[in-house]
Amino acid sequence: MNNSVAGTARLLGAGLRALLVLTLVTGVIYPLVVTGIGQALFSGNANGSEIKSGGHVVGSSLIGQSYSLPLKKGQETPDPDLKWFQGRPANGLGANSVNTRYKLILSGATNLSADNKDLIKQVEDAKAAVVKDNSVPGHTVEPSDVPADAVTSSGSGIDPAISPAYADLQVHRVAAKNGLPVDQVEKLVTDHTEGRTLGFMGEPRVNVLELNIALKDLVAKK
Repeated sequence: MNNSVAGTARLLGAGLRALLVLTLVTGVIYPLVVTGIGQALFSGNANGSEIKSGGHVVGSSLIGQSYSLPLKKGQETPDPDLKWFQGRPANGLGANSVNTRYKLILSGATNLSADNKDLIKQVEDAKAAVVKDNSVPGHTVEPSDVPADAVTSSGSGIDPAISPAYADLQVHRVAAKNGLPVDQVEKLVTDHTEGRTLGFMGEPRVNVLELNIALKDLVAKK
């Protein structure tokens, strides 16, 4: 009986020691090592890929933002503030989420098929709005000029980037709304156009938040 009790106590002691060692290794040492490596080698990514302006964090390079006017009485969706470059539509964040305008509760795509009547109507309405908003005196946008990312949401619904084609399409409107020369705004787009990752993955893109921060700085120098 005594041998049995002693054996059980030894087993319990060994189990407790194993638990303490594993807790220390996997719950303390390993997280600290991984965090330290992340902060030392990839601090930007580890901290949320933050973007700063004026010394303050204004967003993440991985998450899109809206650039809209305040809601008017009776409006459900705000009008875009046309002095800024606009990102992709956020239709995928619709009725199943309170995140209808990049408020970061949920994300998602519409999951509508290409021949879905609701999707077709969304695309047609979005294309008409892009043509109207970006046609300014001396420069008319044609429906054939509108790229796909200007009228469709991404898989996440919170894509932070747009295609160079969509950024270029907005140049004349942004220049007119801010009283800037077109060539200066074109240069902003060129300077903020990123190529394919590692030269072959993905597509060229323009981060909208970074572009709008540069635009704000350019306007401030007028």
